[in-house]
Amino acid sequence: MKTIAEINEKIQARRAVVWTAEELKARVADRSPAEIVREVDVVTTGTFEPVESSGAILNIGHTDPPIKLRQCWLDGVPAYSGFGAVDLYLGSTEPVDASDMEDAQAQMRGGGHVIADLIAGKSIALRALGHVTDCYPRASFETTIDRDQINQFYLFNPRSLYQNFIVGVNAGDRPLYTYLGPLQPQLGNAVYACPGAISPLLNDPELNVIGIGTRVFLGGGIGYVTGEGTQHFPLQKRLPNQTPIGPAATLALSGDAKQMNPEWVRGCYFHNYGPSLMLGMGVPLPVLNEEVVRRCAVRDDEIVAPVMDFSIPRRVRPTFGLVSYAQLKTGKMTIEGQTVRVAPLASIARSRLVAEELKGWIEAGEFLLTEPVASIPRDRAFMPQDSWGAGSDLTGL
Repeated sequence: MKTIAEINEKIQARRAVVWTAEELKARVADRSPAEIVREVDVVTTGTFEPVESSGAILNIGHTDPPIKLRQCWLDGVPAYSGFGAVDLYLGSTEPVDASDMEDAQAQMRGGGHVIADLIAGKSIALRALGHVTDCYPRASFETTIDRDQINQFYLFNPRSLYQNFIVGVNAGDRPLYTYLGPLQPQLGNAVYACPGAISPLLNDPELNVIGIGTRVFLGGGIGYVTGEGTQHFPLQKRLPNQTPIGPAATLALSGDAKQMNPEWVRGCYFHNYGPSLMLGMGVPLPVLNEEVVRRCAVRDDEIVAPVMDFSIPRRVRPTFGLVSYAQLKTGKMTIEGQTVRVAPLASIARSRLVAEELKGWIEAGEFLLTEPVASIPRDRAFMPQDSWGAGSDLTGL
């Protein structure tokens, strides 16, 4: 048994031994869990994927005379202004306002692009209308801002990290444009979103070492787990190794966007669906005991995802069964005798790089681990929203 305090002492002395999750999986066959616990202090995980339930909090500072924001646009993208006078929340999937769509390129921008541009140090046009009161007499305001000209600017993502996800296919007769990207008719392709065995939450499936307050790699900066994410569904059915067979636990994350790196925060657009944000996220797992090692040893052939047919426009979609991530990563799979091309939505290469970069921070003594202040709940059921009966919902979407 080790403690986080002991591991942090080694990190500060630059004596900590850090492996990425892939390194551990490659070496576990030659070493017992007990040997790895003695040798290794931290295992790093990573993912680089779209995060729809994400956004940024901004405080633009008070004007003179003061304004109470009622409506606000950042580069033509509406930002929510329904709290403090000059506080804003910009959602990553908020599209450009129709009145600001001057060309086709503008139509492909959204909140995720504005967030990424601000992190990259670019200037953003701000246009605002005010709610005129005695203490806030200003009716409108226009300016340009960048990350150094605003007070607070931090990501607050209600649902960032997913524990597993689905594989999307389309058995219908026309193309479908989805949050997984285009799905071609007649099972023309398949898309999966989770990077598999290197993904953070699949290496701690019961959330034994990840909790509220865990320090993480977020967008190239430091972030924290703030609690369970929206649609948190830890009661998902699980394999004997405790990995879920579909979308399960989720985490909410927050971090100072002024410290983030544009290398790990990218605006993106899904054709005929809308904008989003690609985000690099990594979680360090302290090697406290042998159980941590056993969970981190899980391989792609030991994790499965459900193959969902998007041609059925219902919350509960039919499935073509389960498929392993080892099979998905071959680039093809078989559905009812038909060979189907497969591609990942997450970047596997950049997910690996997140884990490598986080490893480098820890080895250099630049990133300490934190003790969770509370556990993530493990008893949340997924509650659908309808009025005509219930069904088992595998996806939790």
